[in-house]
Amino acid sequence: MKKYLLVGLVAVLALGAFVAANALFIVHQTEQAIVMQFGDPRRVIKEPGLNVKIPFVQNVVFYEKRIMGLNPPGEEVILADQKRVVVDTYTRWQIEDPVRFYQAVTFENNARSRLSDIIISALRRVLGNVNLSQLLSEERTDLMNRIRLQVDAEARDLGIAVTDVRIRRADLPTQTSQAIFERMRSEREREAREARAQGRELAQQIRARADREKTVIVAEAQNRSQAIRGQGDAEAIRIYADAFGRDESFFRFYRSMEAYRNALSDGETSMVLSPDSDFFRYFGDITGGAGTASPAQ
Repeated sequence: MKKYLLVGLVAVLALGAFVAANALFIVHQTEQAIVMQFGDPRRVIKEPGLNVKIPFVQNVVFYEKRIMGLNPPGEEVILADQKRVVVDTYTRWQIEDPVRFYQAVTFENNARSRLSDIIISALRRVLGNVNLSQLLSEERTDLMNRIRLQVDAEARDLGIAVTDVRIRRADLPTQTSQAIFERMRSEREREAREARAQGRELAQQIRARADREKTVIVAEAQNRSQAIRGQGDAEAIRIYADAFGRDESFFRFYRSMEAYRNALSDGETSMVLSPDSDFFRYFGDITGGAGTASPAQ
């Protein structure tokens, strides 16, 4: 009898443990829960702790309570100035209404897909009315705020609150970037050719001016040198004339000595002259001759 009582007690305890396990559940600090009964939401639990549900009749669906991030793939957008840009965004969102979230999308993956579509639509609406210069200027902050407001308004129907939308990058498509690069390179090459042509023209002007100045300077120097040489020749002629006027015989003797020095200074000069030439008249005077000299003299 005691054996049957023990077995019954164990069975009751096991059944109680099983029922308790299905009746009790814990909501963690990072979670929020919906108590469902036959597929209908009965209550929402957002506070952490131990909670009770009706076993075998109710079940619990848990959702993330923290703010989550979403990085949709880059989307090509046409701006108001018909420029195409690939916009890369980053969105932070949170499940605000678990019941609406459950009824609209049920799972987080579905929510991410729907939210990505909403973000792309908002991007096209807002950026389709601005130019590339506005997107790259200080107006970018205002544009991101407008996108966030539109995304948040639509995401409320999914039970989602969007806290932030950021445009991380706005790049030109690869084909457009290559075309712009080629155009920029062509423009820079054209500017380089113009700069080289201007440099060559300026160099020719400088060389021409330098040659002209050189010609002027050389001409002035030649004129000055000729003037100085003329003054020197005139002064020499004056001195010679003055010397000739004072002592004619000495002047002739001096000029003859200069002629001898210039003609016979190298020691190898050969001259064929008559002995009684006027050129040798002073050689005859040295020996006491009568103004002529023999070949030996």
